[in-house]
Amino acid sequence: MREIALHLLDIAENSVAAESKNVSIHIHEDLFHDRLTASVIDDGRGMDAETAERVQDPFYTTRTIRNVVLGIPLLKSAAEMAEGNFSLQSEPGKGAWVEAEFRHSHIDRMPLGDLSSTFLTLLISHPQIDWTFLYRVTDKNAQSRDFIFESAELKSELGDISLTEPEVLTFLRGIFEDGIGEVALQTEAV
Repeated sequence: MREIALHLLDIAENSVAAESKNVSIHIHEDLFHDRLTASVIDDGRGMDAETAERVQDPFYTTRTIRNVVLGIPLLKSAAEMAEGNFSLQSEPGKGAWVEAEFRHSHIDRMPLGDLSSTFLTLLISHPQIDWTFLYRVTDKNAQSRDFIFESAELKSELGDISLTEPEVLTFLRGIFEDGIGEVALQTEAV
């Protein structure tokens, strides 16, 4: 994977497979401290300490279809190559928290990628999940701006209307693109 957004998609899919009901994805571009942090927090099955350690090994998997799972090990490696770090915290029955941190300006830091499409894909692919998406940018003057989207409120407002209705999809794409773009643009103007 060549973008952080794709790694987030992969990890969030693991959260869905772990029977999570609530999943939060947080991205923080901190230009003041030259850091980029991406995390996925869920309330799924979780895992014991040994399994949490083993999933960071590219040759470990609980799947029977393929022998190698590279998502988490590749993200960990990418973070470490960009003067960052990786953390996976989990406990059985209490979910998991995966976080990768990069030096924002590092030449080897992979691009953030298309957050709007990642968020939209997760939202419409797994409407049974209550999603929270947070995109924060802290500018070089230490001023922060946020885009926050919580799906529970939207689903309540829509009632029986499907998230995949064309008008709803267009509306959602606009919310994500405009919200993320506005945060980034406001920060660049400072």
